[in-house]
Amino acid sequence: MNRSSKVIEAENLKVVRGRVEVLDIPSFYLADREILSIIGPNGSGKSTLLLTLNGLLKPVTGCIIFRGKEINSSQPVLDFRRRIAMVFQEPLLFDTTVFNNVASGLKIRGIPREEIKKKVLEGLEQFKIVHLADRSARKLSGGEAQRTSLARALATGPEVIFLDEPFAALDPPTRQSITADLEGIIRETGIAAVLVTHDESEALRLSDRIMVVNGGRIVQNGSPAEVMNHPANLFVAQFVGMESVIAGTVLACKDGVVTISIPGGGIEALGERLPGEEVFCGIRPENVVIDILDPTKSMKAGNVFSAKIAAISSIGPFLKVTVNCGFTLVSYMTRGSFTGFKLALGEKVFASFKAEDVHLMSERI
Repeated sequence: MNRSSKVIEAENLKVVRGRVEVLDIPSFYLADREILSIIGPNGSGKSTLLLTLNGLLKPVTGCIIFRGKEINSSQPVLDFRRRIAMVFQEPLLFDTTVFNNVASGLKIRGIPREEIKKKVLEGLEQFKIVHLADRSARKLSGGEAQRTSLARALATGPEVIFLDEPFAALDPPTRQSITADLEGIIRETGIAAVLVTHDESEALRLSDRIMVVNGGRIVQNGSPAEVMNHPANLFVAQFVGMESVIAGTVLACKDGVVTISIPGGGIEALGERLPGEEVFCGIRPENVVIDILDPTKSMKAGNVFSAKIAAISSIGPFLKVTVNCGFTLVSYMTRGSFTGFKLALGEKVFASFKAEDVHLMSERI
């Protein structure tokens, strides 16, 4: 990617607290019109990275480049901050009306009154809060307050918006509604966005690219499909919901098919590995099929195991079914399929998955 298509770049960023290095990022970029999600567990350094990128936290080493110019003195920093916006998890609203909150950034910039009114009403309409224009910020619900905060951030026409878990405290229906509206506005206006979240499903739904952070370091950076289906290591696999991970040893590799020895049997996967290599076999739960009949005859891949249902739990519209095959597999089943098979705890079943759905990993961390 050439420099002209990058809105923000960073090199050799390090942040130290006390004597502890909490962030070490050799390189970073955000492309024009891109939505980038930074995900990771609590304390992983994702918010520290966000605050460093937007200039609120100064690194001990490294530089940040905006539109090809390094931000290294007061004037470039001021110019940079006027061209970005930031929204936090907790809406930071002034004790005034919704209209005045959304207008605040425009007033500071000395925008003419009629233009302010036009831009504010446009933002209120985009976030479906026109009817709240005269309401006090004190009387808003959590979702209304966050919509106001987002409208205020976007009213100034930023080139980049930084979002630090802005939906984490909202109930699921409100969160889904606001994220859908926000994505539509971002795509329509063409601004770039950096979203910090610990919710991988949110990142998957919104992002052009996902960056996984752990221990203050980037451990994977790629498309949503790549991160979810081809995690770089065991940590990423478990964080993004690849719940079935089985350790094994490569027995053979022929014509792109890898045979792996595991406790209680063997697994076939696609790829290239050396005999004797220790690997982890990862299978996403949506790729594990539970059946009451032996599917061996109808499957091209031979990953079929006799199993017993060990646990059942609800996960939204699906059931999470954990089975014991001598090792553990997790499957997501529709409630209709589960009921149709008349399944229950302790029931004997068959668990199967295709060779192409097995992701092989060598790294533990």
